[in-house]
Amino acid sequence: MIVLVDYNLKGYVVLLQGTLAAEGWLDLLSIRFVMLEEAGLAVDSNDRVIWQFAQANQMLLLTANRNAKGKDSLEQTIREEGTPTSLPVVTIGSLERLIEREYREQCSARLADIMLYIENYLGVSRLFIP
Repeated sequence: MIVLVDYNLKGYVVLLQGTLAAEGWLDLLSIRFVMLEEAGLAVDSNDRVIWQFAQANQMLLLTANRNAKGKDSLEQTIREEGTPTSLPVVTIGSLERLIEREYREQCSARLADIMLYIENYLGVSRLFIP
């Protein structure tokens, strides 16, 4: 599965990826992390454009700071465009805590669980981890 990584997780995703590898999740799951820029999206793309891109390309969107402000906010977009088969947006509850090993392990385990059982999460708008 491809995970589209929001701009605010740049740098942190390396830590998360390392934790997934250390815990053996990358041996069980095919996970590829792609930054917005790598996907051809501008860092300042609005939430609607990012969500639509992730859905169109069957990517799991990983973020930490999208909000409900404005007509193109993530929450508004999900309300208007979400379907029973939409992939969820995975939101890290505390970006600052990703530097803590235990918190990062909890996040990686939860992310792996979501990916293992993705069919159970289709149509769920947003999942906060850990």
